[in-house]
Amino acid sequence: MLGISVNKPQANRAFAEKLGLTFPLLSDSEKKVSRQYGVLGFLRVAKRTTFVINTAGVICHIDRGSEAMDPSRARQACELTTPPSTRTD
Repeated sequence: MLGISVNKPQANRAFAEKLGLTFPLLSDSEKKVSRQYGVLGFLRVAKRTTFVINTAGVICHIDRGSEAMDPSRARQACELTTPPSTRTD
């Protein structure tokens, strides 16, 4: 799991520390990834979106807006895309 934000690395670092994130939070300050995934909105601000991408690179689940604020749905989708032999549950 990783996160991508359009904020600068310093801001991402502070945000990750504040929330106690245990996964990498990458910076897309040039907004290339946001543009490629179609989430760059008005005024070049990224819309909050969560993508679950399987090991084959296929998007299997998308949460947008307020749904993307709660990671539980994305985590459930991850469980569905993880082969049973590699699950930790």
